[in-house]
Amino acid sequence: MQSDLDTICAQTTPPGRGGVGIIRLSGPKALAYGQKLSRNQGILRHAHYGPFLDMEGVQVDAGISLYFKAPDSFTGEDVFEFQGHGGQVVMDVLQRELTLLGARMARPGEFSERAFLNDKMDLAQAESIADLIDASSEQAARNALRSLQGVFSTHINRLLESLIYLRLYVEAAIDFPEEEIDFLADGKVATLLDNAQSDLDHLLQKAHQGSLLQEGMQVVIAGAPNAGKSSLLNALAGQDRAIVTDIAGTTRDILKESINIDGLPLHILDTAGLRESPDKVEQIGIERAVEAIVQADQILLLQDAQDKTSPQQHWQSLMGAQPIPNQLTLVRNKIDLSDHLPKLIQIDGIDCIYLSAKQGQGLDLLRSQLKQAVGYQTTLEGGFSARRRHLDALRRCRSLLREGAKQLAYSQAGELLAEDLRLAQECLNEITGSFTSDDLLGRIFGSFCIGK
Repeated sequence: MQSDLDTICAQTTPPGRGGVGIIRLSGPKALAYGQKLSRNQGILRHAHYGPFLDMEGVQVDAGISLYFKAPDSFTGEDVFEFQGHGGQVVMDVLQRELTLLGARMARPGEFSERAFLNDKMDLAQAESIADLIDASSEQAARNALRSLQGVFSTHINRLLESLIYLRLYVEAAIDFPEEEIDFLADGKVATLLDNAQSDLDHLLQKAHQGSLLQEGMQVVIAGAPNAGKSSLLNALAGQDRAIVTDIAGTTRDILKESINIDGLPLHILDTAGLRESPDKVEQIGIERAVEAIVQADQILLLQDAQDKTSPQQHWQSLMGAQPIPNQLTLVRNKIDLSDHLPKLIQIDGIDCIYLSAKQGQGLDLLRSQLKQAVGYQTTLEGGFSARRRHLDALRRCRSLLREGAKQLAYSQAGELLAEDLRLAQECLNEITGSFTSDDLLGRIFGSFCIGK
């Protein structure tokens, strides 16, 4: 336990007007500072109602105070809470008085960081607190709660145990080569390695779903001027967010709208039309459009339904490069001005949807296509929240296990397999925080809100 840290304080409820406001203290002097400003007798987990005082003994509010003794608290330290009226003036006065006593204002996420450092939760569980607060759908909130309860961590720890068990066999083959049983050649290691890879693939699939639900997918609407990009944004958003005119180059900056498709958050970006333009303002908009396209998870390339140019040719004419099929959907818009019906086909390996953004025809096809493009499933059971850094660690682990399997199959190289297994184990440890750099901790907890 971290007993030598400062005592920190912060408002844990959102700032502004509210029925209830909560100030939290955590650290070795939490009780002493709390009792200075209340008449709490320090009875553990007892809701004490009474006045809240300033250092001069003048009452500033009245409410409930609570004391939790280390290690049986959220942070694992002594914790004291004031639960009063939610006026911001009252909250500010209490925080000011606590800092005058010697408490320090907490950094963003510092309460959760101390809980992690005091082994009250692992890193994946700590991150799920922020995920629960930021959840944009009911399913995302449920997944975050499962991660907070340790579902994701349990999967990681089981996989770690299997890798440790596998390393025992490999290390035994290296350290005792004179034994009659060849652990590398008898098929035991290969079977264990196959099982570990299968478990990892299943875990990665669930983590991918959790990441999609939590962080969403960035979808960029791109195309030439007057292709109907702004109309499509308005149709997907269900409201007139973008200005729509017949004048080419109406959209000069990026417009962003967040929507939800069956629980999947989508961040839709409407961009400036891609073309050569002498207008300096429009040029800046086009540059920003290209930047957004490069960073997008999915690109909706708009084209007139009567234009027969292939997706590759159309993309090259606008971007001057070859498209990435699994990131690109060609949207042939304005079927209301042609004889086409809503449909989904493939052209040279690229999905192509015929629709009318103006009339709303074919939008359901597009919504289904966006879910399918990222492998989103609404029926996946036992989900949990995950982040992009978790996916990166799992993918690096998978790559190392695959490389280790090659070493085993082709050269029986136990030393190389052992090293791959060790590195794979470190990848998994990054997720739960068993092996984590201070810089990474700073970035993770720095993204939390103050008071958590």
